[in-house]
Amino acid sequence: MPLAFHHLAIQCADLERCETFYRELLGLPVLKRWPREDGGGDRSVWLSVGEGEGAFLALERAEERPEPRPWRDGRAGLHLLALRISPSERGAWEDRLDEAGVRVVHRTRWTIYFHDPEGNRIGLTHYPHDV
Repeated sequence: MPLAFHHLAIQCADLERCETFYRELLGLPVLKRWPREDGGGDRSVWLSVGEGEGAFLALERAEERPEPRPWRDGRAGLHLLALRISPSERGAWEDRLDEAGVRVVHRTRWTIYFHDPEGNRIGLTHYPHDV
């Protein structure tokens, strides 16, 4: 069996705020919730990414807030979660981000880059198709 994308997990100090961002702004539907063992809310929320094999984004509760980082800081590690859009949707996504107060930090001819509420880098891309 060839390797394929299964899931990506992001640790979130404010799980509820991150869930709202990914679910309401980006439109990723909830697949599953994993409750905390002490009954104090969710430990993890899994959000569907795309169609087909069931790839998902796992938002995991973290205890510490992340330190702010510049767009490119030269450090090793996870740099970006890129989600596919169609070229015809780019303008609507730009408008949607602007209306939600999400600042676009970088643009290329194929991709719009911004941060989630905790500073994780997100891209909406239509590579290799031009607008």
